[in-house]
Amino acid sequence: MPRVRSHTRRNGVRVRAHDRRRSSRRPASGGPPAALVLAGLGGLAALAVLVDLVRRHPYWAAFVAFLLVAGAVAAAVLVARVRSRQRAEQAERDRLIAATDMMTGAQFEQWFARLLRGSGFSDVRVCGGAGDRGADIVATAPDGRRVVVQCKRHSTTNRVGSAAIQRFAGTCRAVHGGELCMIVTNSFFTSGDGRQLARQLGIALVDRDALEVWARVGAPPADLLRR
Repeated sequence: MPRVRSHTRRNGVRVRAHDRRRSSRRPASGGPPAALVLAGLGGLAALAVLVDLVRRHPYWAAFVAFLLVAGAVAAAVLVARVRSRQRAEQAERDRLIAATDMMTGAQFEQWFARLLRGSGFSDVRVCGGAGDRGADIVATAPDGRRVVVQCKRHSTTNRVGSAAIQRFAGTCRAVHGGELCMIVTNSFFTSGDGRQLARQLGIALVDRDALEVWARVGAPPADLLRR
């Protein structure tokens, strides 16, 4: 309520005036917000209505519950079928070596990781990137050996040379503990000293031709696991 003040003018007349200045005090903001209280009351009311409906119409309530459960099961089955179809379509695309020509390096790593899983390798993990020190994928072979893979996604005219093989040989065992070390490319390796160096260093080379057969039949080259 505004306060009443009085003062005297110069002519001696005393007048009264209202002081309309607002109080600086603000109401305390304690307790939960009104919207939260209303939401809680609404939830309790809905629960009460639901309990009353079940008590008054148990058969209808059971029928509605059955419909809800059936709908949830149907939705889960539909989602599972869609995902299964997507996996089948992805597997069909993965059989084509030409698909790798349009991939980035990271996509090629994921592609080969899927190929490993489909070929019986376990614990497959893509770890390529900055600081990977030559290991793009690590896995466990069907015979239990630790597998270290370096992926080379190139154009078919850009071959993998002996320098890349030598760098990978320096880290695949000493750093990553590889027992089966391989370099995989959708291109080819340089002939001569590159392949000879790989044999000397115990590095398996999987070129485009071998990779194409691997992807098509779903099994690694026969000599790969005999190393």
